[in-house]
Amino acid sequence: MTDIGVEAIVSGGGLNSPQRGRSVAKLFRHRSFVIGFAIIAALTLAAILAPLLTSLDPSAMKVRLRFRPPAPGFIFGTDMFGRDIFTRVLYGARVSLFVGLAVSVISGFCGAVIGVVAAQFRKLDAPIMRLMDALMSFPAILLALGIAAALGPRVSSVIAALTVAYVPAGVRIVRAAALVVREMDYVQAARLSGASALRIIVRHILPNCFSPLLVHLTFIFAYAILAEAALSFLGVGVQPPLASWGNIIAEGRDYATEAWWVMLFPGIAISLAALGMNLLGDALRDILDPRLKGGD
Repeated sequence: MTDIGVEAIVSGGGLNSPQRGRSVAKLFRHRSFVIGFAIIAALTLAAILAPLLTSLDPSAMKVRLRFRPPAPGFIFGTDMFGRDIFTRVLYGARVSLFVGLAVSVISGFCGAVIGVVAAQFRKLDAPIMRLMDALMSFPAILLALGIAAALGPRVSSVIAALTVAYVPAGVRIVRAAALVVREMDYVQAARLSGASALRIIVRHILPNCFSPLLVHLTFIFAYAILAEAALSFLGVGVQPPLASWGNIIAEGRDYATEAWWVMLFPGIAISLAALGMNLLGDALRDILDPRLKGGD
């Protein structure tokens, strides 16, 4: 999202305007939002209800059933160890969606705090933004790969690595929004009335930075799911026997020709999750940016 787009969303009042109720109603009439919400809700429910949808253990090995193609007994087939792919995809959704949610929430919180501090305290602005520029000079996936390799292959390392990789973009977006809000009349009035910097940040600046940040975080959720899959595929992400969409694909790469289903179904799940979050982000941007007209 560009700084101009951020300014437009902030000037339009975002989620804190008197029209907030109407904006929510518009969201549920927006085709992209409805489709994206349905996709993400279905994937989330499938992950939560995994024990009810299948009675199999995702790590249980039955070598005599290895490489069974999709059939009524195993609708997604089995892998090289005879494990049911449908079960592993369901349980893998728990890990992959959790990583996406954790990265978006933590990076959003850190981005909001650092971005507002940079905008409000001018002496800290330059050093903070130069540090963010330095982090952004590395491709996010390469930065995450290096951090995850240094911390070790586990879920917490993946979350930490992706958070560091995606925080700078959030900082820039919040800072751009905060710089706009900081110069508005009601903030200047609060400052002249003697309100402390902390009160101004918490009561006036942060709430008006939420809208552009929310739009950004929907895309970060999708990027994090894709990046987790990439890190697991490269061997520095979530490790077996814990299932994630990425390591299921990694385990099936050596059998891509004779057992294509091992990679196909987790790949479809990743694509659906990324599509759903991008549709949600597009809808939020359409509704919150007054320069755009959201489709109903």
